[in-house]
Amino acid sequence: TCFVEPTLALRELDPAPTIEVLTPDFRGDLTAVDRIIAVGPEVYNHNLETVPRLYATVRPEADYQRSLDLLRESRSKAPGIPTKSGLMLGLGESSEEIDRTLRDLRQAGCSLLTLGQYLQPTQRHLPVDRYVPPEAFAALKADAMALGFAQVAAGPFVRSSYHAGELFAARIDP
Repeated sequence: TCFVEPTLALRELDPAPTIEVLTPDFRGDLTAVDRIIAVGPEVYNHNLETVPRLYATVRPEADYQRSLDLLRESRSKAPGIPTKSGLMLGLGESSEEIDRTLRDLRQAGCSLLTLGQYLQPTQRHLPVDRYVPPEAFAALKADAMALGFAQVAAGPFVRSSYHAGELFAARIDP
């Protein structure tokens, strides 16, 4: 896959960098997960992006359960490799939906999490439903940590790769 060769090439560097792979859901082909974890990235990342109710609108090519299964498979096959996911907020999700999604991620074995504000990249993309205030991100981070996430980055400008090295280094896997 396009993830295996670059990972192997990076392993040749001296010193070898910390590698986090951010993958698609491979349309449910879990053998792709096996090939990636076989080369030993330090973090396996697949972003859920949103809550189940909004999947058909936000991620029409993806499937919520398929994404959770992918994260679960990674964690199951390689328990020593932390799994990471991220959500964009401000697309119309409710607090209850966010809470349920965070619980789903934990049940799938996800231990690292990013929560950021969705920003409409162009007029052809979905509009922003609401801007989440910084204090709401702080509360969500506390809630996620209470659910057992090892590390959480949450804020309006947080993205999937936001301080990825620091998030990895500071983790204590549950």
